Formats: sequence, structure tokens, C-alpha cells
Amino acid sequence: MTAEPIRSGGDPYRPETPAPTGLLDVLSVSAMVIDIDGRIVFWTPQAEDLFGYTAQEALGKYAARLLIHPQHLQSVVKLFAEVLETGRSWAGAFPIRHKDGSNRLTEFRNMRLQDDLGDVYALGIAADHNLLQRVETDLALCERLINQSPIGLALLNPDLCYLLVNPALERIDGIPAEDHVGRRLREAMPLPDIDTIESALRQVLTTGTPLLDQYHVGRPPTDPDHEHAWSLSFYRLEDPGGRVLGAAASVVDVTERHRAAAEADRARRRLALIAEASTRVGTTLEVDRTAHELAEIAVPQLADVVAVDILDSALACRRSRRADNGPELFRALALKAAHPTVALRAADPPGDVTAYEGDRLVTLCVHTGRPVLVRHVGEHDIPRIARDAEAAALLGRAGVHSYLAVPLIAHGEVLGALDLKRTRNPLPFDDDDVILASELAGRAAVAIDNARWFQSVRNTALTLQRSLLPDHAPHHTGLELASRYQPAQATSEVGGDWYDVIPLEDDKTALVVGDVMGNGIDAAATMGRLRTATCAYADLDLEPGDVLRHLDKITCDLEHYIVTCLYAVYDPRTRQCRIANAGHMPPALAGPGHDPRLLQLPPGAPLGVGGVAFETTTVDLTPGDLLVLYTDGLVETRLHSIDDRLSVLLSFLDDPGRPLEEICDLLLYGLRHPDDHDDVALLIARTS
Repeated sequence: MTAEPIRSGGDPYRPETPAPTGLLDVLSVSAMVIDIDGRIVFWTPQAEDLFGYTAQEALGKYAARLLIHPQHLQSVVKLFAEVLETGRSWAGAFPIRHKDGSNRLTEFRNMRLQDDLGDVYALGIAADHNLLQRVETDLALCERLINQSPIGLALLNPDLCYLLVNPALERIDGIPAEDHVGRRLREAMPLPDIDTIESALRQVLTTGTPLLDQYHVGRPPTDPDHEHAWSLSFYRLEDPGGRVLGAAASVVDVTERHRAAAEADRARRRLALIAEASTRVGTTLEVDRTAHELAEIAVPQLADVVAVDILDSALACRRSRRADNGPELFRALALKAAHPTVALRAADPPGDVTAYEGDRLVTLCVHTGRPVLVRHVGEHDIPRIARDAEAAALLGRAGVHSYLAVPLIAHGEVLGALDLKRTRNPLPFDDDDVILASELAGRAAVAIDNARWFQSVRNTALTLQRSLLPDHAPHHTGLELASRYQPAQATSEVGGDWYDVIPLEDDKTALVVGDVMGNGIDAAATMGRLRTATCAYADLDLEPGDVLRHLDKITCDLEHYIVTCLYAVYDPRTRQCRIANAGHMPPALAGPGHDPRLLQLPPGAPLGVGGVAFETTTVDLTPGDLLVLYTDGLVETRLHSIDDRLSVLLSFLDDPGRPLEEICDLLLYGLRHPDDHDDVALLIARTS
């Protein structure tokens, strides 16, 4: 039965018993044994490598004569005698004569041996002094480099447990060295991608290929509120025999670089957001649309939930004196969320008007004209954000953890507030967010201010224009009437289009449609003067051509205005309609039993040209006939020919029996475009 070799250190049969290291092989440590007479009795192969003598050449020889130069012989013999007599070991370096005749400085360790018979020997352990010194220097250098390096260094065994860490790593992760040793990598560095890191380390252990400069970001246990970044590199460690000892990891703290890069990226994104806002916010002169554009641009890059609220007094374009601590009446304009959330139910729906007390943060924002920032929302902050207790409970459920309100200021006037909340975004609002939100709010406030004044002027203009148009009964003798006035969609200025229905003697009715070229108050005033004059001339029971001739004289006295006009008189007794045209669009005629058509009238010249005769044309009408008078804004566009548009108009008159109000709507909505720059007057009469 063959005996198993005995291994040092514990159970010799345990398979995990560590194998011997290769350091002694690197040093090529040799050993010899000398008896009491000074003869060599044991000689190792390493001694042959060190001194040059084979075992056959060394064994039985006097060691001093073989290995010591005569000039050092006395000192060596004395040391040898002291070791044998006193048993005291000796260590040091002295020159040994090599077989080739050279002297080599050798590091020795001498000690006394005694066998079971009581015989005494001297054991000499030797290594090349220069080699030993170089190894010691390398070790000292390694120790200094490891301990003084600004780079975090760690040694891990094949199970990825720490064996050693240097002071720099202690400073980087804030964990003392003694708390590293014996712990697994994931226990000391709980990074979000620790599984990826361990997988990479195992790959390095398997392949031996280093993995360099791996970028990782996380929050260390010692600083959980801030993000840190590290550059990690991994190397496999082997002994001279190629046995894998574990892995070395170098850790460079690149947090400052990471934060600088993150800040630069954040600044780029802010600039990009501002640039995007300059093109997306304020695209129309509509207050609601501008507010929606502001909310859409702020989600999700700036906030998770965004509301735009304007002071009701500001929307009405009136300044009100506000008490610093009093309530404010807000009208909600826009509401936007980055994801479904109950926080939307806590906000005021667009269009609602809600009073917020003076202690609310949004009220404080408009009172002071300054941003209100709550970095970390606590339980005592929620009631000051929400409109009531129910809304506060919803905001709490939504997880609102940071809040920012920024005033909407234009030309020194506070119009309202931009209300921002964060729920899923883990970062609280900071000063940079305040600057960005203020920039967005400032740009949007100017657009909202322009839009609210546009709407105010537009409403005033429409009121003025409609006040100049007649109020007429829907039924005159032998006629059923319907009319519409629609202002230009793309401008706030009043126009010069008008219509009129004038009752005359003998149950006759005058129908008038006209268009003063141009926009503005002057055009509306000219239209009003001409309408008054038309009514006066109509009472004289003049022929339509004569009425236009008189209106032409009046128009010539006005400042550079050109007017088109169509004047018709219907007599229910004869069922005839007498019409004169002054450069106006031809009326359309539709009725039972015949296709819709445009009346072929002498076009005439516009009013204001002067010296032009206007012809009167007589048209016979039958019961149920439909006469449509309109201004050019109904049919003219920049993209289509006038003939095509007139054909479309006639196509809408295919059923003259429809209710007149329905026909008016059909023509307006079928022919008009939202961006049209001209107003429209429409008058429809049906004979009975």
C-alpha cells in the first residue's frame, strides 16, 4: 500500500489545501549541511546552481576550503564554531567563492542541527544576495506603490472575496480595510450593475485577458444621496508556475469628471429645450394653445406633472389691486403629465376657475413675482400646494416629492404661474431647474400676453363690427331670410364687409351686400357711412343702378377706398328681382327644377372709381328660388382658382329646400379655411 504524501497545514487529504507558492523557487534558495569537522554531508540541487559545484564535487569536502577565499577563512571558521558551540543562529551576507573562481556575495542563514544520536551539524541556507535584494526592493516598491497610490487597488481571491485593499480604496468607498477583507465584492460595493461587474471579473479569471477602464455609476453606502462614478480595471494574478491566485482590481474615482460631464450634458439639454421652446411655444395667437405648448415642452424633461394657470383678471386684460395675503382667482389653461397619475385629479381641469387662498404656494408665487421652490416636499408642504384636503391626499398618493412654481411675467405684469411637480423623477428641483423654468415661463408669458391682448382686441373688433350690421326680421313679404357675418380668422382687425335688408314701400325689399377693401377701424367706419347712405337712397325708391351711382359719388369723396357692392330689390307682386352690380361677386341662384347657377350680370366698376354707369338687370324668380349674396372672402383662396371655388359654392346649393340656417352653415364651414385672412358677409333669400 502506497502512503499518501503528507501536506503541511491541517488535514493532508483536504483537496482545498493550498499548494506551495513559487517565491522560494524565484529566490532559488539552496541548503547544505556541514558536520562538526567542517565537511559537507548534504547538498541540494539549488546549491549546485548557486555555487557551481555538483553534489559529487561538494560532498565530503571541507566547506571552508571549497567555498571561502583564504582572506575570509578565519572569520568564517569563527562564525561556524560559534553556531555549533552555542547553538545561536547567524544571518548575514559574505562572499562565497564560485567554482569559476569568482567571489559572489551570498545571503546566508546558519543554524545548528542535532540528530537522534546527539551528533551536531550546521545547516546553511543561502540565496544570491543581489537576487534577494532585488526581490526585497520589488516588494518594497510594490508596497509603497500600493499604499501611496491615489488609485484604489484591491486583491481578490478566485471566489471574489477581498484579500487586500489599499488606503486609496478605503477613501474611495469609505469602508475600512479590515471591513473589506473576507467580504465578497458585492457586499462591499452594492452597485446597481454588480452582476455585470462580477461576470466581467470571472471572465478575466477564466481568460486572463485584462478588462480596462470600465465605467460604472452608483451611490455608495457612505453617500447614498449623491451619485458617484468609478473607472474599474481588472487583471488576473498568477504565480510563476501559472497557477491562478485571483484578481487585482484598480478603482479610479472619476466622480468629479462624471459630474462635470453630466452637468455639461444637462446644460446642453437645457439649451436644446430652450431652443425647442422658442419654436414650439407661441406658434399661434391663442392663449389656451400657448399654455398647452408650454406644458408639453416642460414634460418630462423638467417635471412629471405641469400645470399652467393664469390670473382671471389678467386673462380679462384688467389690472386688479391684490392684497399680499389675499386669495387669488386662477383660471386653469393647461395640464400635462408624463405618465398616468392621480396627481392629475388633484389639479384644476383646463377651463376651470378656482380661488386659491393667500397661504397657497402658487398664490405666494404671483404675489411676490418670484419662484417658490420646495426641494423636498414634506407632509406640511402638501396642503400649501393643493387646492383642498382632497387634492392634498391625491398628491400624497401620487408621490409628489419636489415642487416648483414660477411666475409668468410679461412687461412687468404677473399673469399667472407655471406649476411643476416631480413624482417619478428621483431628483429634487434645484437652482438650475429654477433658472430653466423661469426662462421657459418668461418666453411663454410674452406669447400669452400677446395672445390675450390679441383676443381682447379681436373681441372688441367683433363687437364693433357686429354693432354695425343690421338686426332684421327673418321674414319679409314674399321672402325668407338668413344671414351670417364671420370675421377673418388670422387677424384681429375689423373688416369692411357688410350686408343689409331694407324694407321698402309696396312690400318690396332691398338686399345689399358690400365689401370695403382693407381692414381696420377706418374700413369699418367707411362701411358704416355707406350702409347709412344706402338706406337713405333706398327710401327714395330709386333704381338699383341709380343707388349705386349715388354711392359711387360718396365713395369718391372718401380717402382712397375701393368698394364693391351688390344692390337688389325684390318685388313679391311681380316676383321680379332688379339687381345692379358694382364690381362685386355674382350672386348665385338655385331653385326647384333647375340647376344652381351664377347670375350673369354686367360686372360694373367698384364704387369710388367715379364716372361709371351701373346697369340694372331684371331676374324673374319662382316660389322656392334661392338667391345667395356673398362677399369674396367666402370663395377666394390663395391656392385655388376663383372658377373652381365658385363651382364648389354651387355644388352646396344642390338642395335649395334645406333650411336657410343650415345652408348658411354649410357654405361657411364647407368653403372657409381657419387661416383665411378675409372676413365674410353672407345673405340668403328664398322666395315664397
